[in-house]
Amino acid sequence: QVRLAESGGGLVQPGGSLRLSCAASGRIFGINAMNWYRQAPGKQRDVVATINSGGTTNYADSVKGRFTISRDNAKNTVYLQMNSLRPEDTGVYYCNVRWGAPATSFNSWGQGTQVTVSS
Repeated sequence: QVRLAESGGGLVQPGGSLRLSCAASGRIFGINAMNWYRQAPGKQRDVVATINSGGTTNYADSVKGRFTISRDNAKNTVYLQMNSLRPEDTGVYYCNVRWGAPATSFNSWGQGTQVTVSS
């Protein structure tokens, strides 16, 4: 069984920073993409940032220049450094990991961590 444990969410004022972490544990192997998604109240879950096994990153336009995704392969952990936070960044942030062998791949999700940006 694979478990993704997220941490680092909370309440922050506009302009502040938070760092999210997501550690994968259990019978996980061949981790490829590690991603962060966000679901704002009343909206669908959208991708925020992605990083592949080679370290290539991609960001949603709304967070470019403010968020940085990184990973520690030795710890099976992905991070999301969020700076210059805005009220519209509020939502539940979900970690997503795609892993397995090329012929049999899996998609695992964390339980989500709440981020609230408000004065």
